[in-house]
Amino acid sequence: MAPKYWRKPLDLDRIRVPRGHIVILKERCKGCQFCIAFCPQGVLKVSDEFNSKGYHPPAVVDERNCVACGLCGLLCPEFAIYHLEEQMEVGGE
Repeated sequence: MAPKYWRKPLDLDRIRVPRGHIVILKERCKGCQFCIAFCPQGVLKVSDEFNSKGYHPPAVVDERNCVACGLCGLLCPEFAIYHLEEQMEVGGE
């Protein structure tokens, strides 16, 4: 979804909004939920499934809202989540 501005920037046609593809390594997750609590876009939620250790790994709610900030990967103590950045234009979603 393109951001809504009350006035449009002069370089709006050249702006590229970063988007991310989230990768979750479910077997590495220990269920701390830091990635869920601190995601600024609310992209993650607690899943209903269990991994082999008995923890609930995160699940992606709506990946289109991911802005590739990388906060989930930075906060994860087990390195169980990361993102791959994709570039999309503002109007081309």
